[in-house]
Amino acid sequence: MTEPEHSGPDPITGEGRRLIGLAYRLLGSLADAEDVVQETYARWYAMSRRQQEVIESPGAWLTKVAGRICLDVLGSARARRERYVGEWLPEPLPEDRTEWINGRSGGAVDPADQVTLDESISMAFLVVLESMTPAERVALILHDVFRYSFAEVAEIVGRTPAACRQLAWSARRRVRESQAPPAPAARRSGIVREFKQAWEAQDIDALIGLLDPDATAIADGGGVVDAVLRAVEGAERIARYAVDIAGRVPDLTLLERTVNGQPGLVARRDGVTVMVVAFDVATDRIKHIWAVRNPEKLRPWTVGPARHLTFPAVVPSDY
Repeated sequence: MTEPEHSGPDPITGEGRRLIGLAYRLLGSLADAEDVVQETYARWYAMSRRQQEVIESPGAWLTKVAGRICLDVLGSARARRERYVGEWLPEPLPEDRTEWINGRSGGAVDPADQVTLDESISMAFLVVLESMTPAERVALILHDVFRYSFAEVAEIVGRTPAACRQLAWSARRRVRESQAPPAPAARRSGIVREFKQAWEAQDIDALIGLLDPDATAIADGGGVVDAVLRAVEGAERIARYAVDIAGRVPDLTLLERTVNGQPGLVARRDGVTVMVVAFDVATDRIKHIWAVRNPEKLRPWTVGPARHLTFPAVVPSDY
């Protein structure tokens, strides 16, 4: 009997989790990342066994293919997001989805040019990535996070190694300019807990005291649920809006959870997750709040059927 062409040990076993981690960081969407990885594997298995055996490093081949697919997706994402209703935010990750390792050995990288794994999945970092060109984004993630050389990045991006080095430098500068030094981890947790308690108590003054005067809050409803279509700016306006939400939905339960590797809050109603909130805390104040309400982006968090809640979609002028 002839042995099946693809029998024997599979050389790409165990690569899926790393590829998901790569694609999520590049795309900001777990659903899109899973599609990318599925397409990457489909291209591998479409080859004959002989073609596969010629490839010296299957893991590197998969990374190259996934990176190129992500570049294509990023190229079309801008047009798709222009049609998106309201603000678009990256899909938030529950705690158990953050343990992706880079799986990359060798290739020394200057520590000053690295982004830590935890930082590279934080909502603050992913939001900054949205301001970058697709090439900048790929160069930064592949080099600084996954430790690929610029020569290897160049094969994926289709530019010279020198150009990729410049892309990563430009991306790094964007990150530095947009992010203030974060507060210590324990302090971040404490501030988010205090915010939760003040929100539950509908204490406007306490909320204002926890927010930077120039803080911003962004909600992503995707046009599926009611949400503020533009950023709410200023500590007092954000505090009044939060209290208004608490008054409109009195049976909302707030839980302290890790969101994208950082202290965050999850809002549930009848056991169903209806909102995930991420925070950017610098010094002793909250500078940014990102609230994801689009049910499509909450699937990893949701238990039971989705519930659509009506939160105020417009911030009254006196806020």
